[in-house]
Amino acid sequence: MVGKYKSIFVPTTGPDDWRQLLAEPDKQWKTGCSAKELAYCWEMAEGFPAEVEAVLRSQPEFASLEILFAVPEYKVFLPGGARPSQNDIFVLARNSGGLVVIMVEGKVSEPFGPTLGDWLAETTSGKVKRLSYLRSVLRIRGEISEKMRYQLLHRTASALIVAERFCAKNAVMLVHSFSAESAWFDDYAAFLELYGVTAKTGVLHNVLDESVPNLFCGWVKGVSGGR
Repeated sequence: MVGKYKSIFVPTTGPDDWRQLLAEPDKQWKTGCSAKELAYCWEMAEGFPAEVEAVLRSQPEFASLEILFAVPEYKVFLPGGARPSQNDIFVLARNSGGLVVIMVEGKVSEPFGPTLGDWLAETTSGKVKRLSYLRSVLRIRGEISEKMRYQLLHRTASALIVAERFCAKNAVMLVHSFSAESAWFDDYAAFLELYGVTAKTGVLHNVLDESVPNLFCGWVKGVSGGR
């Protein structure tokens, strides 16, 4: 059964308020880890962080984009299990073209979770149902390699699911990486290959535009503050 969405959110007073929202605060809230880097970067920015805004501007559809609100650790419920996709940041933005839903996944050295093969090692009817649902949402027609990172599938699907809920024309999945070596970029690139797209850092790629919502994916290189 798909869980119930929360409809009431409490504003933060600063980056440290993000800690209590994490699934494993003691493990995830550490200097040099993505959760803390992301919280400080986004809380300290006036609007979008500069590097994020630069990547969004690489597509003319997102000129003059304004944040309406942003929700840390936003859960998107999926069929086939009780565990939702917990997105690092959900941003609802708009410009003269309408609403845009952006899901942000923060990274430093952390991988994108298990591979699809590892996730399916203990196959259940729920996992089969969830994977079928994700394929449908992501409009993937071909085979998916067992080496594909499962997290990239459900994070990107989250952007499309929430965009549809808000009747937004465009959905964006952004990886905001604070790794100087762009660790795990190859996994992101492999995901975009499902759509015949060659991934580049600092570029917002339009990977699906055959129906609404359109899907864009981007890799943003942030500057680690060593927080």
